[in-house]
Amino acid sequence: MTIGKSPRRSAPDSSAPIPAEESSRATTDGPSIGRQLARARIDAGLTVDQVSTRTRIRVPIVHAIESDEFERCGGAFYARGHLRLLAREVGLDGEALVARYDAEHGGPAARPAGQLLDTGPIKVRDHNRPNWTAAMVVAILAVVALIGYNLVGSSSSGGQQPGAASAPLPSGVSAPATGSPSAQPPAPENSVAAIAAAPADKVTVKLVAGPDKSWVTAKDGSGKSLYSNNLEAGQDQTFTDPKKITLVIGNAGAVHLFVNGKDLGPAGQDGQVVHLTYTPGDPQAG
Repeated sequence: MTIGKSPRRSAPDSSAPIPAEESSRATTDGPSIGRQLARARIDAGLTVDQVSTRTRIRVPIVHAIESDEFERCGGAFYARGHLRLLAREVGLDGEALVARYDAEHGGPAARPAGQLLDTGPIKVRDHNRPNWTAAMVVAILAVVALIGYNLVGSSSSGGQQPGAASAPLPSGVSAPATGSPSAQPPAPENSVAAIAAAPADKVTVKLVAGPDKSWVTAKDGSGKSLYSNNLEAGQDQTFTDPKKITLVIGNAGAVHLFVNGKDLGPAGQDGQVVHLTYTPGDPQAG
């Protein structure tokens, strides 16, 4: 008599693939940075196009960040800026996301924010210093113009009255005092040219944020950081250096550029990242 063997119950297959969500949960404490942003955007009822329009971050970059492909941002500096903008738009804590990004990608601790605040007063003093220089130039030109007018007046007076060389001097001195207003109109034209030519041995760059804001970094000729922060709409910064000024502008279309007294217009297109360097001889003619 043959007794049939009962089928053995097979053990669970330990090599079966783990679902993506469980795998992510096993390796990180909660959803990734990109997943958090995507979920918050959906919960807020926003599309990628709407978020792109509000933050001026291009649609492909928004998709890349939500997929945790931060290398598409062009560097850690821009990735942090994009994270802050996106988090603010969908209601998340931007600083918390940036801190997690730095922890996962080996970025710096949160100390540079304090360093950015420390650079503010320095740039205010640099911004005011060219104004004092211009005022001094105007005063000097006014004195030179007055002396020149006096010399011309005294020489013409001496030609008309050669016999009284000593007598015309008092009238020659007092006459320019009453006629000095007529000698002053040319001074503003000369002063404008002098103001433009005054910093010829230096480069002066002024940035003015338009209707939108932009991330801006500025370094002097030795590579020292002069500014690294968000330039809000309506704000301006001026930088001066004997050698050169190097700029990185994250939203070029939002920043109006003045170099050595010349209006160069917007630094680029909206959402465009530009790298610029200016020296005392810039901008070149044409």
